[in-house]
Amino acid sequence: MDLNISNKVYIVTGGSKGIGEGITRAIHSEGGKVVIATRSDGPVTENLVSELNSNGSCHAIIGDLQDTDQCKRVIDETVEVYGQIDGIVNNAGMNDGVGLEDGPVKFRASIHLNLFHYYDLVHYALPHLKKSKGSIVNISSKVALTGQGKTSGYAAAKGAQLALTREWSAELLPYSIRVNAILPAEVMTPLYRKWLDHSFDNPDSKEAEIVAKIPLENRMTTKEEIAAMAVFLLSDKSSHTTGQFMIVDGGYVHLDRSLT
Repeated sequence: MDLNISNKVYIVTGGSKGIGEGITRAIHSEGGKVVIATRSDGPVTENLVSELNSNGSCHAIIGDLQDTDQCKRVIDETVEVYGQIDGIVNNAGMNDGVGLEDGPVKFRASIHLNLFHYYDLVHYALPHLKKSKGSIVNISSKVALTGQGKTSGYAAAKGAQLALTREWSAELLPYSIRVNAILPAEVMTPLYRKWLDHSFDNPDSKEAEIVAKIPLENRMTTKEEIAAMAVFLLSDKSSHTTGQFMIVDGGYVHLDRSLT
């Protein structure tokens, strides 16, 4: 199936690690050009760009997206390098475990870490997305729907991302710009691995306990499966899909608990 994204230009925030890396690779494999916006300045990002940068098809912009000026720089540099923007995947962020007991200062910092750059990037990219009739994909989380406990900041930010997905879908209808969200549940990423290894005396036992509760095949979702959905939503093949929350999780959120 030709997704018709060849030579189109997509920004992927946090695009050198975890789910973001999977999305970067998936876009590249379909012939798209990728701008990785990340604060990860080091071998991981350098090696990925070097691997994918055939014909100038991958470019990294290093900096902290919590800085609004950096968000503007990402848009300006993308247009300078490639001349267009066809889509944005808002992905950067992390579950920092800021709960009710951590207080207002840490809560606000958590919201800043996980939410504001989603808005800022799209704001600065909007003139270019109007020209291309582009697509926006917001990576949210099942935590926005289910809660998790002891993660108020992350849950609030992820819920706000879903609200923005619907709001932007409505606002951008006149420009044929589509906006959708993906809600991963249990996906093994470096951050997830770190959480397991540093939070539990027996990480393997905890991992087995988690996957036993995932109905479809009792396994975690792969980053490649999240990426496949992201690329589909970016592409013309989902040309009449907007304002949707796509839950790629093996039935973890919605299927009856008795199944596990």
